[in-house]
Amino acid sequence: MTPSRTPTLTHTPVMLAEVLAALAPRPGGDYVDATFGAGGYTRAILAAAPCRVFAIDRDPEALARGRDLARDWDNRLQLLAGRFGDMERLLAAVGQQRVDGVAFDLGMASTQVDAAARGFSFRTSGPLDMRMDPTAGETAADVVNTASEAELARIIRDLGEERAARRIAKAVVAARGNRPFRRTDELAALVRSIVPATAGGVDPATRTFQALRIHVNDELGELDHGLGAAERLLVPGGRLVVVAYHSLEDRRVKRFLRDRSGTAPRPSRHQPGSASAGGPSPSFRLLGRGTVKPSTAEMATNPRSRSARLRAAERTDAPPHNPGEAPLKKRAAA
Repeated sequence: MTPSRTPTLTHTPVMLAEVLAALAPRPGGDYVDATFGAGGYTRAILAAAPCRVFAIDRDPEALARGRDLARDWDNRLQLLAGRFGDMERLLAAVGQQRVDGVAFDLGMASTQVDAAARGFSFRTSGPLDMRMDPTAGETAADVVNTASEAELARIIRDLGEERAARRIAKAVVAARGNRPFRRTDELAALVRSIVPATAGGVDPATRTFQALRIHVNDELGELDHGLGAAERLLVPGGRLVVVAYHSLEDRRVKRFLRDRSGTAPRPSRHQPGSASAGGPSPSFRLLGRGTVKPSTAEMATNPRSRSARLRAAERTDAPPHNPGEAPLKKRAAA
């Protein structure tokens, strides 16, 4: 089936061909694009097979842009407003209990980065916001101006993997006493005054901004909830595909899939206190070993893809490892 008119969204996401190959959309299937963004994955899935897509995003601007795409594909696309960690509840609300595939493209959408008013970028001046849903929750400015020095240092160290976290936190607390931080360029300038530039050209503010964005949006907590939800929603033979952009995300995905596929290292049965056998049956079968990386050609034309890593797995017929997480109850906002 072709759309009724030319689609209005032309965004091409990272590793599109590789995602489609792993997801393998089939006629009559039901798929979740857990991170709708600019709609690139959704449009490609719909074009690959006469199937349905449930597209999730917490960003009202992304959903507004997606309305034209929904009209293009008649009744095959349904947009769902919310966090992908709540996908079971969101799908249940529209009568959908099981799906044939779930795709995640983690991190920020290019449309969010490019909009200075959203406050994600340290390269432009904008309000220090960073919320993926700009209508709810605390902003990055709230965190920077109210968190204790110890808490700021923990956020920047753990979520940004920044070695200078303690020095940055100390400088932030000292500076905000005279004038609260309100703009992205103000915070970026302070970080650059502390962290030296590297030969690789990575902006010294990169890791601090990453840490604040992950904290404000509870991105790692959402990822944990989303992976568990996908496990419970996927039918046997259904596919899970995840594209991650930094080590914190990828390690979580790797750990989840190794645990669910039974490939995680286990202690020796001869070791004191270890079980000789048992445990739940694998709920996933890994598709390939390790990660899939972008092609050299893609990295040359799309610098954002350079850090991307794709992992994929196929659902088995074993029960989910965590079936009792009350999937239909709305979680409290982070």
